[in-house]
Amino acid sequence: MPKPSFRIGAAAAATALGLLTALAPRAAGAAPPPTGPTAITGDTRPDPAAVSRFVPGPCPSTPEPIEALATARCGYLEVPENRARPGGRTIRLAVAVVPAASAKPGQDPVVFMSGGPGGETFDDIPYLVSSGLNRDRELIVMAQRGNLYDKPDLACPELDRFYATSVGLPSYAPSTRRLMLDAVKQCRDRLTADGTDLSAYNSTENAADFADLRTALGIEQWNVYGHSYGSNLALTYLRLHPRGVRAVALDSIAPAHHVSLPFAWAGAEEGLDHLYRACAAEPACKSRYPDLEHTLNEQVRRLEAHPLTLEVRPPQGGDPVKVVLDGGALVNLLVAKAIPFKDVPAAIDELAHGRPERFARARAAGSVQVVGQTAHGLTNSVVCGEWIPDHSASDVLKAGREAFPDWPDAVLAQAPQLAFQEEVCRVWNVPDRTAAMRVAPAASVPTLFLNGTFDMKTGASWAQKTARTLPRSTTVRIPGIGHWVVPQSPCAQQVLASFLTRPTAPDTGCVAGLTWEPFTITPK
Repeated sequence: MPKPSFRIGAAAAATALGLLTALAPRAAGAAPPPTGPTAITGDTRPDPAAVSRFVPGPCPSTPEPIEALATARCGYLEVPENRARPGGRTIRLAVAVVPAASAKPGQDPVVFMSGGPGGETFDDIPYLVSSGLNRDRELIVMAQRGNLYDKPDLACPELDRFYATSVGLPSYAPSTRRLMLDAVKQCRDRLTADGTDLSAYNSTENAADFADLRTALGIEQWNVYGHSYGSNLALTYLRLHPRGVRAVALDSIAPAHHVSLPFAWAGAEEGLDHLYRACAAEPACKSRYPDLEHTLNEQVRRLEAHPLTLEVRPPQGGDPVKVVLDGGALVNLLVAKAIPFKDVPAAIDELAHGRPERFARARAAGSVQVVGQTAHGLTNSVVCGEWIPDHSASDVLKAGREAFPDWPDAVLAQAPQLAFQEEVCRVWNVPDRTAAMRVAPAASVPTLFLNGTFDMKTGASWAQKTARTLPRSTTVRIPGIGHWVVPQSPCAQQVLASFLTRPTAPDTGCVAGLTWEPFTITPK
């Protein structure tokens, strides 16, 4: 029952990211008072005098219930918005402590760091519970600063509405760029007018929030599980706040010291290459789709030169919507896993033979947006402060050409799922924080890397590269899985459970012999 990650980068909401929609939480009982101190100094922070506290309260009230929250202890963590500015305003971060299923749980809970940045956190809970994260220990979930259910909530309805309409626009046209930048400016102006310090919504402050949460809840030691941007945050947390960390599990690694716009092209190349090789290794797929890479290259070039405009009914239902299918849209849909991997060869072949319906429906899905759910303010503050400043537009194009030399420059000039980011960041205007983030993690804490071979957002090879400075690490690759491995793979769930039980000696035996789901073979 996989819920795909939100994304590692900024706004890709116009593409069909969703495989399933998670349930939303319902109101639940108040949490008991914290067992530990509420005045927190943390392990490493800009202002040692800043004070944070946990306040018990009801679980978030949302349109649909999340079963696990009916028995959860909830509340909020009150923290300084900017720890470098003593006496400034405080913000509230929503917290839920989901009880362990075991009658004799371990004393070291698991804290979850969600993807994004800016993805809604509480709707991840059903996937965490179904994956066994709370089987033997409590599961702690906190919405990263600016997320839905926090105060303030850094949603940008202006951008959500843009993404809903952008499915009917050329991906990288100047007119599309202007509409996006207008939406970004409107959101920024509104948030700053409300007094929000956008510079304070970054990974360093996010990490300090989690350090404060551990102390506020009176937890001596816990385990950290993060996926996608959450793995980026987990590594930042481990580097700055190692005290109290028993073990760290990183799913679909996005290493803080490497993530950038060029990084996105490397991930797309690696995931697609694994998919090409898998098709070639499967006799039926190889026979039916003998040169899949060449066919896709032709379609990217063809659609970018001659886009298709169609009227398509979204998979979610409703009236048909206008859809523009060009080279940029095709690439973004593949990277977003808008087409199930098993169907990708068939979809590419159909497209080459004048049947674009699979891709068109996937594009139309982006016309249905949940307005206000995503914290685009957090997204832009992290991306613009930590991922963008130390690489130029020419670096992005160079990386794209190296990864996909047969694709047109108009497609390669924009990193997949990160369109117009340099212009967006000029509008967003937050400080350059890359120097603080481009630091490789180094720790003796046991670390587990879980990656899927078909992941086109964060390539599986980054696990080995990141593990070089983490001597007590274990790396696991799951064949045929994309972004956010654990909810999609029973084997990954077994490995993670074993790791949490024995961090220095996890049982990875189930990985041997795993293969991908057979590809769909359509009649000629």
